[in-house]
Amino acid sequence: MRTAETFRTVLPNGLDTVLVTVPGAPLAEIRLVLPYARTEPGLAAAQELLAAHLGTATTTRDRQAVADRAADLGGEFSTVVTAEQLVLSASVLAEGLRDALELLADLVLRPALPPTVARDGHRGPTPAPRPTGPRTTLRRAQLRHAFGAPHPLVDDTPDGAAALDVRALHRRAVVPQGAVLLVMSGEAPERVRAAVEAELGEWTGAGPSGLVLPPFPRAEPAPGRLALHAPDADQALLLTAGPAIPAPEPGHTALHLAQVVLGGHATSRLTRRLRERHGLAYAVDASIRQNGAGCWLEIDCVGAPGTGDRLAEEVTACLAELAQGGPTPEEVRRARRYAAGFTRFALATRAEEASALAGFVAGGLPVDWLTTYPDALAEVSDDRVTEAAAHYLDPSRTLVATLDHRPS
Repeated sequence: MRTAETFRTVLPNGLDTVLVTVPGAPLAEIRLVLPYARTEPGLAAAQELLAAHLGTATTTRDRQAVADRAADLGGEFSTVVTAEQLVLSASVLAEGLRDALELLADLVLRPALPPTVARDGHRGPTPAPRPTGPRTTLRRAQLRHAFGAPHPLVDDTPDGAAALDVRALHRRAVVPQGAVLLVMSGEAPERVRAAVEAELGEWTGAGPSGLVLPPFPRAEPAPGRLALHAPDADQALLLTAGPAIPAPEPGHTALHLAQVVLGGHATSRLTRRLRERHGLAYAVDASIRQNGAGCWLEIDCVGAPGTGDRLAEEVTACLAELAQGGPTPEEVRRARRYAAGFTRFALATRAEEASALAGFVAGGLPVDWLTTYPDALAEVSDDRVTEAAAHYLDPSRTLVATLDHRPS
């Protein structure tokens, strides 16, 4: 793995700035991460409009001028929205870093935004409400049953008749306090910091945006069985919610290895049982989900219609088997190698590394968490993995939720 130095500082305006120096890097990577959770139902449509316009044009540059400037810098700019964040990314030739920061500042501080749009349509079109799909329906029910309500991740209240004041949302949401800027380049960190301050030092805001996910009403999921039915469902869907430990808390690494044994790779217990032995599932996965709301162990399966109850039975049996008997030494060895390799894949390119580091820092993890994680995996004993499986994979502590076209 190449050698990189990392420097972290908070600018006077509150912008959390991470500078990663990779000597000789031919490209510079920039990631700006803003909190962007839907904390209020009335924000959803305005957030969609703002995200669609941010990063495309400014009050001094139209779309073509922005595209031409990005091309001149030998790179590209993009915007991605997740359940928690809005991420502006740029990859440019190393010599274009300062100009890329200037363009980023123009896009962030002076975006070309539409005027206030009335919900009655008199001031122009508004985003049409999208019908809720089966997976979204199951996801909301899963989280509501497991962690309680009200919460932005489970509530689907319509926006109502409020106006979409996109400019007001920009003033509220696009602020430096609470944001993370990561710059990966070959330049000396003091020069990069000076460039960041020169271009983004004027960026101000009245405190943090507040667009962060609140914690769930319950910290640990309520176990049980939840079965939903939709006559038009063309697949059987299964989602579970079990207790988990967030990174980087003690015990997370042992649980991570137990989760990989359960359903984290192609020869995991769930894959062998559901796909190879019984042919029940098209897709099988187990993962530790973590965000500002909470942390839970989730199994996600997709099967043919009419198999929902059978999937639930087999998943429950697989959890019980692993919790009671524990993984074999060979399963732990394979999981350890897979997890370490997957971590290194996240660092395989500078673009992937920049995105990963920015995301982890924005999520409250140390800057070096990802790079040191393979060492943490190597240090966990097989006994600790067995203990984690016994404690966290117990099906009596897990919610199993399915959606199918009809009861079995």
